[in-house]
Amino acid sequence: MKVNSLIVLLSISISLTIFAGAPVQSLTAQDMIPKYGEDSVDCVQNLSLYRESYKQWKASKYKSPAISHAMKHWHDVFKDCPRASENIYIDGIKMIDYYIKNTKDEARKEKLIDSLMLTYDTRIKYFPNHYKTHKSQVGNILGRKGVDLYKRRPSAYIEANAILKESIELDKAKAKGPVYVYYFRSVTKMAMKGDTDTAAVVDAYDILSDYIDKNLKYYDEKNDEIRFNQWVNIQGNIENTFEPFAQCPDLVRIYQQKYDADPENLDLLKKIVKLLDKKKCVEDPLYFETTVSLYDLEPSPESAYLIGKLYLKEGRYTEAIPYMEAATEMDDIDKVDDAYIFLAQTFRALDNFPKARSMARRAAEANPEWGEPYMFIGDLYAMSAKDCGDNDVTKKVAYWAAVDQYAKAKRVDPELTDAANKKINIYRAYFPQGELLFFYDLKEGDKYTVGCWINETTTIRAAK
Repeated sequence: MKVNSLIVLLSISISLTIFAGAPVQSLTAQDMIPKYGEDSVDCVQNLSLYRESYKQWKASKYKSPAISHAMKHWHDVFKDCPRASENIYIDGIKMIDYYIKNTKDEARKEKLIDSLMLTYDTRIKYFPNHYKTHKSQVGNILGRKGVDLYKRRPSAYIEANAILKESIELDKAKAKGPVYVYYFRSVTKMAMKGDTDTAAVVDAYDILSDYIDKNLKYYDEKNDEIRFNQWVNIQGNIENTFEPFAQCPDLVRIYQQKYDADPENLDLLKKIVKLLDKKKCVEDPLYFETTVSLYDLEPSPESAYLIGKLYLKEGRYTEAIPYMEAATEMDDIDKVDDAYIFLAQTFRALDNFPKARSMARRAAEANPEWGEPYMFIGDLYAMSAKDCGDNDVTKKVAYWAAVDQYAKAKRVDPELTDAANKKINIYRAYFPQGELLFFYDLKEGDKYTVGCWINETTTIRAAK
């Protein structure tokens, strides 16, 4: 009797503590439900009994028969005092899922899945906000609910899709990785079953890719390798699921219609260019059209870079130059040096070798550890050799300067050693013969300035 009285007093004390000092508000029917139900004594007793049995079950690594006792009292708490504790729902989901996994009775399994879904819904009803942050946790709970529905009742993929979609709309980039994975699986399953169009798959992929990229960037900047790798795996999972739907004809068909309907939609243009570039669908005219439209609406070094590459690919060198010059203002240094090399290639194609060399040197300045610019300059010198002399010697001295550039390329960039050595061996054979050097009063090892546009000081060497 004393114990029961003590429990009643404790219940009253807790209720008073909760409401003391709270601002006066109009209470909803939900708020009017007492935390410990109509019979607080029974509620507190059942809560204690279920929690004690649950702890025993958990301590046994979820093997103890104590779960039966825990479930009996848990059911009473869930029914009579659903506001008593949020742990009711966390523990209840764990126990119900255990029974789902361990029953072979399909009818019972379906009822248990219904109970699982009800438990999620009831948690949202009574505990919509996180107990610490007081911010909404509805998106998070819906995500867990949708994942469990998809896994436990695969036939309900359309219903799971709606739940997961709502979760993502609420949490956006803060949704959990599995929510993205199972949402995308539900979308692709709907497309394969004829419940939606391929366009829905592409749209879902586009949205999820942005959120995943944000998480990858966030954890990369925090140097959190474990979580970064987790998101890499999530990204890979979605990429693999998307692969059957990532065919260029399908992507172009879907986005051509959208582009034609709204050609000045900046967000749409960015989406089309990004996806077609990522999926290597750059051969289709749509890629060129949208890239140019994007640049017209929002000029940027990045879009100029894309346009310049397209013009180069088509051999429209003069038209490519202003775009590639604009591209050298990009923040991404790995693309800036590429832009300079593309400019160098453009001027070489236009037979402007001095300008081509100038651009290659700018590429080397942008990335001092990259040997490709020196390989390029070496090729320019080798190509000019016969045109930069008027006798048997001067028509070969440019090869000395070319080999110097190849040697420099492998010094700054050891990965180019094999390629550089191959070219060195080729062009050494073009050096003047020793007898020819003697005839022109030139001595091996002496300095020599190569004339013409090259104007480089090098070392006299005989062919080997």
